[in-house]
Amino acid sequence: MLRWAAALTFAVAAVSVAADELTLRARLMSMPLGPLGGDGTRPMQADNAFSLPMANIAKENVRVFSFGNRLFNTNWVEAPASVKSFDGLGPMFNRVSCSGCHTKDGRGAPPADGQGPFDTMLIRLSLPGHDEVAGVVPVPNYGTQLSDRALFGVKPEGIGKITWTEQAGTYADGEAYSLRVPSYEITETAYGPIEGVLLSPRVAPQMIGLGLLEAVPAETLSALADPDDADGDGISGRLQIVAGGQIGRFGWKAGATSLRNQNADAAIGDIGLTTSLHPNENCAEVQIDCRARPDGGAPEISDVFLDKLTLYTRTLSVPAQRGSDEAMRGFDLFKSMGCAACHVPTLQTGSADLAELTDQTFHPFTDLLLHDMGEGLADNRPEWQADGREWRTPPLWGLGLVPTVNGHDLLLHDGRARGFAEAILWHGGEGEAAKEAFRTAPKIDREAVIAFLNSL
Repeated sequence: MLRWAAALTFAVAAVSVAADELTLRARLMSMPLGPLGGDGTRPMQADNAFSLPMANIAKENVRVFSFGNRLFNTNWVEAPASVKSFDGLGPMFNRVSCSGCHTKDGRGAPPADGQGPFDTMLIRLSLPGHDEVAGVVPVPNYGTQLSDRALFGVKPEGIGKITWTEQAGTYADGEAYSLRVPSYEITETAYGPIEGVLLSPRVAPQMIGLGLLEAVPAETLSALADPDDADGDGISGRLQIVAGGQIGRFGWKAGATSLRNQNADAAIGDIGLTTSLHPNENCAEVQIDCRARPDGGAPEISDVFLDKLTLYTRTLSVPAQRGSDEAMRGFDLFKSMGCAACHVPTLQTGSADLAELTDQTFHPFTDLLLHDMGEGLADNRPEWQADGREWRTPPLWGLGLVPTVNGHDLLLHDGRARGFAEAILWHGGEGEAAKEAFRTAPKIDREAVIAFLNSL
């Protein structure tokens, strides 16, 4: 815990459903920092900093957490296998385990040479248009996600490739910088042409604090939303609304409404494992060899296993903040530059089915809303209510420990940014004013902001 933060106190009244939206946003933006993950925060700085249970986890949930950890790290195998509980991999897949992408429960990155198959990132696919059932229009013969691996005897759908170019820029004080601009394509396509398809690359995000984000009342998110920019600050965050009118809050475009749904989506899309939520194998009609392979049971992940995996992902702790007086000054600059308008420092949970998550005040630096991030970050792929320029505000907690846990500092949805400065400089759209405030600030102030972000 930061020595300067330890002396701070915070007192937060419960969020009223009838609270004035502008007052609520202003209050949450200005609150002093306490433990980033509420009562579950742990003072960890080692390479396992993202992998521990919340400090306040109930005794009866420790064993469930441990089994969920086993499921998260299990390498699933082809069916039939001697261990029936863990067979059913594929036939199409991206990785053989959850931790294959979320290494040490941490953050993925693009390959250094840009060549697939990718290890800790994937490519989402769709056609132009809107689908009320899937949220996107699936690509015939391929679906909504590129499977770049398959069981022996089954052809993978294709291989992603990234080509990088450099885009030069200059700070107001004359210091030069360069942004890494990616271009994506799919090669070795096995099931027909894929021209005209919308591509959206996504790295795996770190897994910490997700249960707290799930427990934020919908009323709070609705109050934070400002789709018409009623306060005139240039920020117009929107709720992501998915099938059935539910609020989405997980995934890079907030396409999943709950962690159970997110886990089931990842099971079928990333590993090829069926659940009661997705009972059919991930094989298109033309993928004959895929459809002919035996499965690992119906479903391949039971509801009991899915529930244990979900508790694990709900109760991973948030590491404590670290830093210095410079980081505290950086927090003040972070707010004055306008960054906190989207990266809202403080949220509160309401009542939850887990006592660990109930009535917690925590500091994720997100509003869980969709924001227009400009043409530079656009994937031009709509998803539910999000258009091709909109992304959900990602939480910032833990990013300063990604180099320790995962050995890199690559940020943004596709890992293009080499560190915090480049990530900020990519902001456009609703983030343009904050980006310019950072770009035109004295170097000593820019370094203070980065020190603050590294402290999270």
